Amino acid sequence: MTQLKAVISALVLLILSATASLAESELNITSTGLALRGVDPVSYFTKGVPEPGDFKITAVHQGAIYRFATEENKAAFSAAPEKYLPQYGGYCAMGVKMGKKLDGDPAVFTMVSGKLYLNVAPAVADMWRPEAAANIKAADETWATIKDKEPGAL
Repeated sequence: MTQLKAVISALVLLILSATASLAESELNITSTGLALRGVDPVSYFTKGVPEPGDFKITAVHQGAIYRFATEENKAAFSAAPEKYLPQYGGYCAMGVKMGKKLDGDPAVFTMVSGKLYLNVAPAVADMWRPEAAANIKAADETWATIKDKEPGAL
């Protein structure tokens, strides 16, 4: 029985690491699989600002670990994760427009039509925001061609 448990445990770890590897190129996550640097994704929508998540309140979605400030936020995310996820996997929206996967800073964000966009730095966000609609259109088109590529390959 212990051999069976060991085999099952090994298979689970293999599946989880394969899922994380697939997610790594499409999602901007840390080496430990943490998304949004631990910021609660729901807080952008409920409080209008990024709020640190609690390491004890987490959920896994598409191989990434998300932290939440409250159990209520976790429940909201679990019920409709696509509503709260940052666009372009959490990469910098302006970078995506330019065909690059740059680290999106959770503190540098813009909400447009109920969607969350991150940028790499405040100066980049200042360039992004005035032409947000056109930038989003261009980034959406580019994302379709780069989302499965590793950041270093771009």
